[in-house]
Amino acid sequence: MGVRLMVVDDHRLLAEALASALKLRGHRVLAAAAPTTGAAELVVSRAPEVCLFGTAAPAEPGAFDPIVRIRRERPQIAVVVLGPVPSPLGIAAAFAAGAAGYVRHDERIEGVERAITKARAGEAAVAPQLLQCAFAELLNPAVQPDDEGQRLLQMLTPREVEVLVRVAEGEGTRLIAAGMRIAPSTARTHVQRVLMKLGVGSRLEAAALAARTGLLDRAAVGTRQGPDTVG
Repeated sequence: MGVRLMVVDDHRLLAEALASALKLRGHRVLAAAAPTTGAAELVVSRAPEVCLFGTAAPAEPGAFDPIVRIRRERPQIAVVVLGPVPSPLGIAAAFAAGAAGYVRHDERIEGVERAITKARAGEAAVAPQLLQCAFAELLNPAVQPDDEGQRLLQMLTPREVEVLVRVAEGEGTRLIAAGMRIAPSTARTHVQRVLMKLGVGSRLEAAALAARTGLLDRAAVGTRQGPDTVG
C-alpha cells in the first residue's frame, strides 16, 4: 500500500518530477508545492503521512522553520529533508527541527522510497554514508587558517606599528626618528621592541614577516599622519 505524501521544494520542476515518480510507484502524492516558505501551512492543512521537504541551503538560519511548525501542529507527520551534500551542522539542524530523515537531492528514487518507509515507521532515515561523512568531519574538522597578520598586529602598539611600516619601507634609524619626530635613541628602542615582539633577529626579517602575513596591509593609515610627542 502506498504512502500518503507531500513533496515540497524550492524548485518546482524538481518537486513535480519527484511527485510523478512516486505516483508511478504506487504512492498517493497530495501536492507538489513550491516554494518552501509557504510549505508549513499547506502541509498542516493536508496532513500527509510523510512530507518530503527540499532545501538548497540546509545550513542557513531558519531553513527548517517550516518543519518546526509542522511538527508542532501535526506531530504525526514525518518530515524527510531533501538537500545537497550536507555539513554536520545541516544534518543536526534538520533533526533539531524535528525531521525524521535526510536524503541527498541526487539519491536514486529507491533510496528516497526507503527513507519514506523508514520515516513512516518512526525510524531515522539517514543513509549510512551521510552519517559517516558527518562524523568524519566532526572528528577531523577543517582547520581554519590562522590569521597571523592580525595576531601579530595586536601585539604591537600603534607607535610600534608605524615603526614597522617605516622599517619595511627601508628607513634607517635617523630617518625613522625624523619622520616620527622622536629622538634617534627612542627610535632605536622602538625598533628593538618590534623585533623582539615579532620574534625576529633583524630589520630585514621583520619586513619579510610583515609582508608575508599581510600585517602591513592591516596597519592603520593614520599611524603615518600627524605630529606626535617624543616618547
